[in-house]
Amino acid sequence: MQLSVTGHHIDVTESLRNYVGTKLARLERHFDNMTDIHCILTVEKLEHRAEATVYVGGGTIHADSVQDDMYAAIDTLVDKLDRQVKKHKEKLTDHHAREVAKPRFR
Repeated sequence: MQLSVTGHHIDVTESLRNYVGTKLARLERHFDNMTDIHCILTVEKLEHRAEATVYVGGGTIHADSVQDDMYAAIDTLVDKLDRQVKKHKEKLTDHHAREVAKPRFR
């Protein structure tokens, strides 16, 4: 998985980069086919925005979050991405394969 973290109107420090990396590593537990993650951290006046695009096998997943604190924005961003990755993985599984193995009683 390739992770790139960029910042708009903010200097992305090593601690922010490590925090984003450890939080986004949680996504790999649910889905292994992620090729690239691009995260953008933005500060505009009093709001801190974190947005990410995850390139997975079969599509892209995008989420963003706005909070008063950058670390809180990253936390809610990862929660949103986690839900979307689980939903994407659920769509990829073939649920009809189980129905073939079921015996039918008439």
